[in-house]
Amino acid sequence: RASVIPAQPTGRDTDPGYAFLRTEVVRGALDADRPRRRGRPFPRRAQLPPLLPQVWGLRLFPRSGGADELALDQKLASLSGPARAAYVLRGLERLPDAAVRQVLSAAGVADPGTALRMADRVPAQYALLDSPEFDPCSLQARPTDLMRRRQHTKAALAAAAALAVCGALVALPGGGWGPDGAAAPAYAQNPSAEAALDPAKLIRAAPAAWRTSARLDFSVWPARGDLTGDKALLRRALAVWARPGGSVRVSATSGTASGGPAGPARLLYAGDVDNAHVVILYDGLRIVRYAEPKQSTAGAALDFARVDGATGAEASAVVLDRSDGNVRYLTAPWVTRAAQRDLSQPASAPLDLGLKDGVTGPLASPAEQAGTCTRWNVLQLTGDGGTRVLSDLGELVPAHLTTGRPAAPHEASSASELRAWAPYACSLGAVRGQGVRSVNAWQYAAQPLPDASGVAAWVCTRAETWRGEGPRVLAQFRAPGGKYGAVVAKAEDVPACGARD
Repeated sequence: RASVIPAQPTGRDTDPGYAFLRTEVVRGALDADRPRRRGRPFPRRAQLPPLLPQVWGLRLFPRSGGADELALDQKLASLSGPARAAYVLRGLERLPDAAVRQVLSAAGVADPGTALRMADRVPAQYALLDSPEFDPCSLQARPTDLMRRRQHTKAALAAAAALAVCGALVALPGGGWGPDGAAAPAYAQNPSAEAALDPAKLIRAAPAAWRTSARLDFSVWPARGDLTGDKALLRRALAVWARPGGSVRVSATSGTASGGPAGPARLLYAGDVDNAHVVILYDGLRIVRYAEPKQSTAGAALDFARVDGATGAEASAVVLDRSDGNVRYLTAPWVTRAAQRDLSQPASAPLDLGLKDGVTGPLASPAEQAGTCTRWNVLQLTGDGGTRVLSDLGELVPAHLTTGRPAAPHEASSASELRAWAPYACSLGAVRGQGVRSVNAWQYAAQPLPDASGVAAWVCTRAETWRGEGPRVLAQFRAPGGKYGAVVAKAEDVPACGARD
């Protein structure tokens, strides 16, 4: 019976369909071997991974041959794509060189002659091409790693479930768990954390609690302001405190932690101040001020100040707002009068700032003045316990000013004490932004000058911090009749001029 397939020695050239298919196979193989061009946005189809065969749960790979097949494979790998095609056409198709040139030219090879010469470098071991290693239709099948496949399946199911839950939360009305303004996304639903974020659980002191309290501190301040009932604003403030987003401007005095509340905080104030909504909170250790523009939550600010152990004068005022070089304070409920005075001019009369629901009028702050110091405005508060003088040092809580021996300092509010502070008022600029709790001025020595021109004063100003470390001490000399003191020595984190030394 005659064979329907032409014999191999004739190159099967009697079948034009086979010749066309052979040329296409060679062209596809050469396309896959060509490097990608920079100007071509997409790879050729032959350069992409094969779509078939693909078997779920099985790995398919060619059979391995012997040492001779491996040696031939390595030699062919050193040739170019057209040279390998020429070698295979000679060995498998039994084509003469002239027919090989025609096939390569039809497949797009620019120089078939060079390809034939390169193919001559490999020994003519054509019989090895019939081995299973070089047969693309003979594959081995092996199961994949069942343990790893099971792990990947579980991970994919868990990821799909998490994605579904996150999508459901995002789709909830109001943006997930609730509108949190500029807060970062929630990362846990811890019961204690949720209680700290609940506006309904904020602690509010009774309006008259300070009258019967054993201590006059921030814990007896009543909640004031016209927005104390705005739960949406309070929730945003609490949420931003717990998770400030990337757009929130966060500041903290030195040594003050900026983490979230451990539990429900105390509400001291919530209201409109100039063009912002302001919320003041207290957690027993820190004062926290949250502010946001009235029109949106973009540009929110969060400020922290350490106030542990604050009583009396140290718990008498908190910065409510800063704008255009002025500062506005929220004062304690026992404060009945607030005034501004120039500490460097003790004889000048104080300027009444007025009080409305505990909020003072604007005071020209010395914390931001630049250049030569010509005046130093301070806040003078009058109320239960007498008159106290506080100075803005660029922080959330003003520093308490005192005079006298460090073991028993007293208020810098009388005419004589104000005169004692006046020459050294501008030296307060050296301790701005240091987390200062109080500053005491003590004249520790008086020295008659040798030319009989009078008696000079030696004064030590010591700035104590809320964190208890890093106090700054200045020793200042004032000549008779001199308007200002001159700093002659300075030190930090020393006991000098303090209660211990």
